[in-house]
Amino acid sequence: MSSHLEVFTPTGRELVPLAGQRVTLGKASGNDVALEHDATVSRLHAVFENLGAAWSVRDMGSRNGTFLNGEKITAERVLHSGDEVRVGKSRLIFWMVRESRDEETVTAQPVDAPPRLTRREYDVLVVLCRPLVSDDPFPEPASVRAMAGELYVTEAAVKQHLQNLYDKFAIPTEGDRRVRLANEALRRGAVTLAQLRDGAT
Repeated sequence: MSSHLEVFTPTGRELVPLAGQRVTLGKASGNDVALEHDATVSRLHAVFENLGAAWSVRDMGSRNGTFLNGEKITAERVLHSGDEVRVGKSRLIFWMVRESRDEETVTAQPVDAPPRLTRREYDVLVVLCRPLVSDDPFPEPASVRAMAGELYVTEAAVKQHLQNLYDKFAIPTEGDRRVRLANEALRRGAVTLAQLRDGAT
């Protein structure tokens, strides 16, 4: 099983493999993940710990805190694939690739197929995820109010569709569920970046 961080920087995104027992993150150049461009990140901001079958993240008493799926963490938290970590103004996504072994080769298992969606659920997903292809370096999924306005439906209707989508994608109840849903929908190919860009033009 291999894990990596997708790190969003002003110049693009970078994949950082997670290896060893711990991976440090901060503004100082000596960190494993050095965010020297972000003045809002502490010199040693957070640490990722290898727990064997999983990884965790822990804040190291940083000035601006560490956020997991939109929620400020106060203790060590175990990470799940697709989780979003924010430190200062920087955004990272944790990915875990499960590997299946046979006698000689190691191959990554295919990504879970997306669940079957109604046309309206698909429309809600597209509107939710569309801000992720904007020029904003730290994009947020669309709010319920923004989605209701774009789809010409009530906020209650959007919330009901979102609840159905949370169930179909098995999104946990803690943290920012819209962030997790958007990341999971993109990971599993329910919507693609190309579709979002086409819809944004």
